[in-house]
Amino acid sequence: MKPDTSTLAADFDRHRSRLIGLGYRLTGRLADAEDAVQDAWLRLTDADPAEIRDLGSWLTTVVSRLCLDKMRSAAVRRESYVGPWLPEPLVSSVDSDPGDIVAGQDDLRMAAMRVLHELPPDQRLALVLHDGFDVPFAEIAEVLGCSVPSARQHASRARKVMNEAAPPERAPLPEQQRALEDFLTAVAAKDLAALTRLLNPTAAVYGDSGGKARTARRPVVGAEKVARFAVGLIERYGTELVGSVRPVLVNGDLGLLFPGTPETAPRVFSLAVRDGRPAELFDIVNPDKLTHVEFKW
Repeated sequence: MKPDTSTLAADFDRHRSRLIGLGYRLTGRLADAEDAVQDAWLRLTDADPAEIRDLGSWLTTVVSRLCLDKMRSAAVRRESYVGPWLPEPLVSSVDSDPGDIVAGQDDLRMAAMRVLHELPPDQRLALVLHDGFDVPFAEIAEVLGCSVPSARQHASRARKVMNEAAPPERAPLPEQQRALEDFLTAVAAKDLAALTRLLNPTAAVYGDSGGKARTARRPVVGAEKVARFAVGLIERYGTELVGSVRPVLVNGDLGLLFPGTPETAPRVFSLAVRDGRPAELFDIVNPDKLTHVEFKW
């Protein structure tokens, strides 16, 4: 006998935030994550309760399979994507809780998600499920349709890539604030020398436009090149580019909303700090990834 819908919905809702977090990690798109979770709910209402020993585990498997289909089709589309691809930013007010999906989740910082989404779909899924959600390799192998040793290998290869990339750890917010304020001051002053000294020597800018707005179409790497890129934007578009910004949290890190000007598109900007200095800067201007962002204030 199936449980009544209200009881089933209450049980499902206890897992919803975790499942959306899983879907977002896997797909990098909030809408894709929400769609997968909604589809999992529909499948749950049609399932035989006798076949579900552990609801959380069952839902994790279903959402993972749904997301894997999206990931594999997205991997083909990304081959023709213009410029770097970044996950959709999760934006919240600096004065509010960042939300259940982001709060306390260090692996959701943009620096880590950027590297995660350079992995092939099977490796990404194996790593996220095993290291992030404690799913046994036997279950991961079932989702991927491979052997258990192959599932272990997928996770091992993904872990190696993440470790070698060593994305900056999440710095305390006061440290992020100092780095961001110093960066904006130097940019507004068009002080190329000061900006170069301020940046981490290995600093890089990753711009995501999908060819639909203006930003760097390739990663800009090195403190001097990043400084020239930033100062060049101010020289082209004027100091109003940084004069009307709003501080926000982007995937739990400090960032900025730019509402746009007649010449520039709205954008979400954030940075990752290493040793107190801006190390990775993320400029997301693809309008398809900003549909959840409220730019008016």
